Amino acid sequence: MQSTLRGKDNRIGIICCCMLCLLLAGCSLLLSSCGEEQKPKGRMVQVNYLSSDETGIEIHEYDKPSGDALEQVRTLMNYLGATPENLAFKSPLAMGFQVLGVEYQDGSLVLNMDEEYLKLSATTEVLVRAAIVRTLLQADGVSRMQILVAGNQLMDAAGELVGWMTADQFIHNDGSEINTYEQVRVKLYFANESGDHLVAAYREKFYSTNTPLERFVVDEILSGPSGTIAGLYASVNGDTKILSVMTKDGICYVNFDAKFLEATGNVTMEVAIYSIVNSLTELPNIHHVQILVNGEIPDVFPQAVFEKNMDMVTLLEQTPEPNS
Repeated sequence: MQSTLRGKDNRIGIICCCMLCLLLAGCSLLLSSCGEEQKPKGRMVQVNYLSSDETGIEIHEYDKPSGDALEQVRTLMNYLGATPENLAFKSPLAMGFQVLGVEYQDGSLVLNMDEEYLKLSATTEVLVRAAIVRTLLQADGVSRMQILVAGNQLMDAAGELVGWMTADQFIHNDGSEINTYEQVRVKLYFANESGDHLVAAYREKFYSTNTPLERFVVDEILSGPSGTIAGLYASVNGDTKILSVMTKDGICYVNFDAKFLEATGNVTMEVAIYSIVNSLTELPNIHHVQILVNGEIPDVFPQAVFEKNMDMVTLLEQTPEPNS
């Protein structure tokens, strides 16, 4: 009888120990789970870098910095100035200029650059500006920002005041949006038969809205007239490659490769230039155009920034080309 009781006691003790272990494990798991719930979920920021050829912006994600608005801005500036892990990209704050000062008050951020900033080419400066603005305005509480150069207001390539900037002024399509197509009717300018004037014609076509309309217009000029309307001739060398197209403050910056300087047929350089300029300035958001070749303003150009020149147009616009 005593042996039986001792056996029961041993079994009861083992069961109690097991139950205690399970209870402790459960409590430990519960505490761990509670601790995880109390930890804030990680947030990410998109840091904007320049592509190696300085024709576009590339995005890398980092953990969002902590602290107040100014502390976050300074951390984001460290990201923008550090050498990226992928050397195919360039840091916007490591382009040869220095930041002299940073001021923040009531949602407004001001960066003061030294005069080396003015040595950036027109397209590179716009990309650097876009990368800085899009990155720094992710700091909590910062709603707008301004760039000064040696304490003076920044002017764009057309001599206009840049002023305060917000993130939505610099739209970037990384291709993640769903492709949608819509029909558009644009007015394009091609060369006449003698190559010394322009002829205007409307073109109706479906295009992907993931493509900026200004890029679509330049693509269509390079593709040339369809041949269905008499009197229209190619105005730009069809082998020309587009390196970048972007619009800011009413100025469209178009960067071609060197093929742009090689005339097609008997077309003059002036006709080639204003074929692009007149076509782009038909868009309501574009008032001036700057054309660059490999990121530089060619010596053969009479000026840096162009506006529409209707004196180059010799005939009234033609009827629309058939849908394509």
